[in-house]
Amino acid sequence: RDKAEAEDAARKLASMFEEQRFEFRAEAWVKDLGPEVGKAVRVQLFKGNDYRFCIAVPPDSGVHVTAAVLDLDGKPTGEIEPVLDGWGCVLSFKPSKTGVYVVAVHQEKSGKQREVACAMMTGYR
Repeated sequence: RDKAEAEDAARKLASMFEEQRFEFRAEAWVKDLGPEVGKAVRVQLFKGNDYRFCIAVPPDSGVHVTAAVLDLDGKPTGEIEPVLDGWGCVLSFKPSKTGVYVVAVHQEKSGKQREVACAMMTGYR
């Protein structure tokens, strides 16, 4: 149930960008996210594309999430737009080089600290 709620919330965030001609991959990344250790998701990105990573946990979970794209040197980059209630965020990133990047997702201390399902939808144009 938690995983479906997290994926639905991520898809809802993604739907806002579909109107802006972003294409989202059909499958979502969905994993459990604990309070102590975040998750690192490897993604192949291509120079010239504009990416959106829509990340969410179940909105009624009380957990707050944040994320960053780590560049090829491991430095955080990308612009983040948090969801008002803290249950999700959208990362925007335009890579200057093609390569494998990492999206790092973790819980924020401002929310409840507990194991929760987390989902990410990846879109580009």
